[in-house]
Amino acid sequence: MTDDSEVREAVARAHRREWAVVLAATVRLVRDLDLAEECAQDAYAHALRTWAVNGVPAKPGAWLTTVARNRAKDVLRRESVLRSALPLLVTDDVVPGPEDRPEGSVFDDDRLRLIFTCCHPALSRDAQVALTLRLVCGLSTTEVARAFLVQETAMAARITRAKKKISGARIPYRVPSSADLPERVAAVMEVVHLVFTTGHAAPVGKDLVREDLVDGAIHLARTLHQLLPDNTDITGLLALMLLTDARRDSRLSADGRLVLLAEQDRTRWDVDLIREGTTLLTEALRRGRPTKYSVQAAIAAVHTEAATWEDTDWVEVVGLYEVLVRLWPSPVVELNRAVAIGFRDGPEAGLAALAPLLEEPALGTYAYLSAARADFLRRLGRWAQAATSYEEALALTDNDVERDFLARRLEEVTLHLG
Repeated sequence: MTDDSEVREAVARAHRREWAVVLAATVRLVRDLDLAEECAQDAYAHALRTWAVNGVPAKPGAWLTTVARNRAKDVLRRESVLRSALPLLVTDDVVPGPEDRPEGSVFDDDRLRLIFTCCHPALSRDAQVALTLRLVCGLSTTEVARAFLVQETAMAARITRAKKKISGARIPYRVPSSADLPERVAAVMEVVHLVFTTGHAAPVGKDLVREDLVDGAIHLARTLHQLLPDNTDITGLLALMLLTDARRDSRLSADGRLVLLAEQDRTRWDVDLIREGTTLLTEALRRGRPTKYSVQAAIAAVHTEAATWEDTDWVEVVGLYEVLVRLWPSPVVELNRAVAIGFRDGPEAGLAALAPLLEEPALGTYAYLSAARADFLRRLGRWAQAATSYEEALALTDNDVERDFLARRLEEVTLHLG
């Protein structure tokens, strides 16, 4: 028998790495999102029991996929709809049927089929992103809600409605044809970007970074770039991801504590990713107009070009945020611009730039607003106000690494209160 803790960790690891593959392969079989999700969840529950007795299989993903698909077949047989509802049902677990390769399709990948299905234009953009995060990436409804800055109950209802829309509209489970791909890819890029962002700064849990989400998003962005190399939006998106992820190894100390950009050891930044990202950014800016992705990549590039924190060109950073606000107006972009102003012009200016955002409903549960305000107040020596803002940020934060950082900052400013 295998130790229970080892089994739980193996199942959790398989969920992070294999969920999308297991679910997507099951959806291809049954063409029913709810049934496929139920069978995939059953497979993971079965793994907890079986692996404890028989050990963890050499290929957990393949094991889980087989169990999920077999359970789905059993359900279909019991309901006596196998023949009538799925006349072209794929029965071979390895070789997909011809209906899964529509004429003109440029690639064949179950995960991408699932993404394009979830990002179908019949769905609203918010529904597309939410459904893909839930189904493709395996995020909990709580995590998806936090990514959208909405209540969990509202997000659960949104996901349910999106599933019903796919079923009711009989949205096909396939990658678009070459002719339709460009107009469909914008929704997918937004999904991939949000998956990356969620992985880069995990909203909940013990890990600051969810490497499975970050790596998966980069993989999907690379795939899209290979398919549509002339799409400057995709090129800019991939550049943004690489330049951002280049700092991954420097964001935590040896004892697992958060390290801010100002204090990071820049010798630990991945020079290969920086080089590749910079090349892609140059290509994107040379070949097309600035986009929200390429401008964000340019901001990341300014940071990678600075040898030290003190060398950061904050004038350029603020200027780029001004461009980004026009291209992509959103409260979060406004917040980032305000923070940059605070580093360019000082904490008083930063507080003034933040002030209008305190009344922004979309940022009411956004911990980084309170954290940014707390930092400016701390730098000004306004200890009581800083402590209040740190407490507010702590109350809104569910990531253990970020909570530890905020708690230590709160303790630091509290000491000054006497």
